Amino acid sequence: IGPELAERVRDLTIAILARGNDVAAERGILLADTKVEFGLRGLDLAPGEDLGEAIRARGAACEIVLADEVLTPDSSRFWPADAWEPGHPQPSYDKQYVRDWLTSAASGWDRRSGEAPPALPDEVVAATRDRYVEAYERLTGTPFVPAGR
Repeated sequence: IGPELAERVRDLTIAILARGNDVAAERGILLADTKVEFGLRGLDLAPGEDLGEAIRARGAACEIVLADEVLTPDSSRFWPADAWEPGHPQPSYDKQYVRDWLTSAASGWDRRSGEAPPALPDEVVAATRDRYVEAYERLTGTPFVPAGR
């Protein structure tokens, strides 16, 4: 993407992560990892133009936009700071609970089989929702109210 655009994306990523770490730490949560996705506004490709070449040639002049959610249980791993211990899996407020169930014998699914994963049981959905709601409430300091209520 070229050095100038890479530097801008790096700086934005570091700023987002620093703010996320600050908010989470204030609320007793470790932000273990996260992903950030960006896009470019104003690149305007010509028909048949190579995307990589266009980004390298004109990307630095484009507006960088956040392209997906950020700092949510779907894009990050949140761990309760008071329960963290090195050397083993951590309790979490993220989708790791779903991953753990899917890879357990209880799911009956072999991810190498090529088959679609099984539907999640209601109790796994409820437990995952509870973790997401707890993360929301701890991070925002406000009760979760579902849309339409």
